[in-house]
Parts: sequence; C-alpha cells; structure tokens
Amino acid sequence: MKILVIGGSYFYGRVFVMLAAKDHEITVVNRGTYSMTDMGVRQLTGDRRDEKLWQSCKEDFDVIVDFCGYEKGDIATVLRNMPGKVKQYIFISTVDVYERGRKDEWNGKEGIAGDGIAKVRKDESAPLEYRMFPGEAGRYIAGKVTLEQEVMEECGRRGMQYTILRPAVLYGPYNYAPRESSYIGMMVQKHILPHIVDADGAFQFVYVKDAANAVIKCLLKESAYGQAYNLCQDQVVTYDVFFEVLRDAADVEMNVLPVTAAQAQNQGIPLPFPVTAEETELCSNEKGKRELGIVYTSLAEGMARTYRAFKGVYGGTE
Repeated sequence: MKILVIGGSYFYGRVFVMLAAKDHEITVVNRGTYSMTDMGVRQLTGDRRDEKLWQSCKEDFDVIVDFCGYEKGDIATVLRNMPGKVKQYIFISTVDVYERGRKDEWNGKEGIAGDGIAKVRKDESAPLEYRMFPGEAGRYIAGKVTLEQEVMEECGRRGMQYTILRPAVLYGPYNYAPRESSYIGMMVQKHILPHIVDADGAFQFVYVKDAANAVIKCLLKESAYGQAYNLCQDQVVTYDVFFEVLRDAADVEMNVLPVTAAQAQNQGIPLPFPVTAEETELCSNEKGKRELGIVYTSLAEGMARTYRAFKGVYGGTE
C-alpha cells in the first residue's frame, strides 16, 4: 500500500511511520526538521501550505494520513493541488472537538459520579464545539472542528473516502509535549514526584502505539469510510491515579512532593490535565473497539514503558 504521511517526524506520526513502514511504502511530507530516511521511507521537505509542494507530488497514493492539519485550508490546499489520485484521507483530529460543558451529561453540580467517572461519555455522534474560546487552546479546537468539515467537503467533491480519528491525551515514548515526560524528568533527575492533592478533574489517556495501530486498522477499511472514532483507554484517570501509576513505574525510591494546584503553578510544575471537575470532558471508546477491534494497553503497562524510555533521555541509568 502506498501511503503519504503529512507530518510524521515527531510523536504520534513518528510512531505510526515506524510501525507502518514495515509493511507499506511510505512517503513523508514535512519541514525536514528530522531525517526519517533511516526508517526506510521517502521524505519530501516543504511547508504544507505551499501549493507548489503539492503540485509537484504527482503520484497516486492509496491513503493520505494527516497528522498536522491545524488551520482552515490545510486539507483543501493539499487536495486541490495534488494531481494524483487518492483513495482515502485519514485526518487526525482530537476529542476536544466535542461541545463542552453540557450540564445534562453530569451527575449533579459536581459533574462527576461517586466513582470519579462521568455518567455519560460522549460518543462520536455528540455535537461539535462551534463556539470560539480564547487563547491557543481555543484556536486549536476551532481549527480541528473546521478541518473535520473540510475533509468531508473536499473528499466529497473528489469522490474520495475519509476517516477521522479523535485521540484523547496521547502519551508514550517520543512525546515532546510537557506532560508525563516533565514528571518523569523530575523523577529521574531529582528523585521527586509531585502529587497534586486538591485536583478533582478526570481525563483519558491513549498510549501512542495504540493510537498508531488504530490508524493502521483504518487503512482502506471500507467500514471505516465516512466514520469518526474516539481513541482513549478504558480507564478514566485523575491526578491521584496519575501519581500512583508513575510511582509504581519508578525503579528507584521517590520523594513525594505533595502540592496544591496553586502551589504547583507557583513552582513551575506543569498541570497538563484538567484540574477541576468543571473542566472534565469524557468520551466513549466503544465504537472503535467494536468496529475496528482496537485493544488498549493498560495505563500501568503503558506508563511503565514510557518511564523506561524517558529514563535514558533524562540521564538515568539501568
């Protein structure tokens, strides 16, 4: 199968390329920050918003997998300028596209059921968020919502198939975002593990290899055409659970640093996940498990692998 990957040199895309290159012919288009030719793939360097880049891409491809579409026009620029034929476009979106703060989804004013899990999780039929929120996060959500509509429209005009994947919080080796890696860095370098003691927010992870395998399961899969899928592990996580899983993953003694969310902010400790129940938005993964056969790595196993991977990065020794 011939696959064109847009992005692919960083986290999610990189792991997908590493897995897919074993069985498929991969061409990666990105800015060329990191060479990927040692993975046995072809790399084209350029800016995705440059029309000439796509006009020069004259081959036919079975599938395009787009890991780095963020702004209106990102998909249209590709499809309106590529002269070759494409059968399927897989767009990587996010679970953040769903409308936020729907009070009818929650159990009372706290928003979280007694076991820490929202009673209703949003499935793929839930309405999307068309309000504009301030800041970088607001722009990110608005861009993904716009591009989901764009991929449907542009593929419809060309008689192409599309599939949309909506991952929750991605974690795992190669993660450059300051999330679990920041905590692991403190663990390895300072033997300190922060514990946010007053957070009552909940969130969902997805291990990056599971998310990459989900893309592979969608490649030219007819039942996935015109569909969207949430990607998230079964377990709903809190900061308490996150702390416990990291502590269990460590292979040396940790000094626990109990801090409130406010103290963490003052000390420069990242708070990358929802801190409060009001911020919590949860999703269902049942459709992907049922229709694609996705099997999720447990949080304990995935975080243990992630700890081992980053231990070397941060100077730890076996």
